[in-house]
Amino acid sequence: MLRIRRELVDEIVAHARRDHPDEACGVIAGPDGSDSPERFIPMLNAARSPTFYEFDSGDLLKLYREMAANDEVPVVIYHSHTATEAYPSRTDANIAAEPDAHYVLVSTRDPEVHEFRSYRIVDAEITEEPVEIVD
Repeated sequence: MLRIRRELVDEIVAHARRDHPDEACGVIAGPDGSDSPERFIPMLNAARSPTFYEFDSGDLLKLYREMAANDEVPVVIYHSHTATEAYPSRTDANIAAEPDAHYVLVSTRDPEVHEFRSYRIVDAEITEEPVEIVD
């Protein structure tokens, strides 16, 4: 189960809305071994695409060095879908490289209502998990 603060959910959704019609992406880092999302890190979608996201390799290297220096790990890896439901695509599953991370998807296809869901993705196998939003 993903347990996440409402303010972090709001930041993810705001980022997804801001970048629409392109997919947004980012990470929420947390203390190593804690499974607690703490630090919101919006990233640039290097693909600048409405159907695909890609972290810039230089930005990603910098992020991983920063997390290592802070004893953090990527607890949540998020991105948005702009025209489809918040469910990982085959490409999303194939590029998921962090087996301990929660993969959060937000759908911005409806301008009034967002869809927020979380998954574990290990060896391209997708398992949806419950989300508990706390204040």
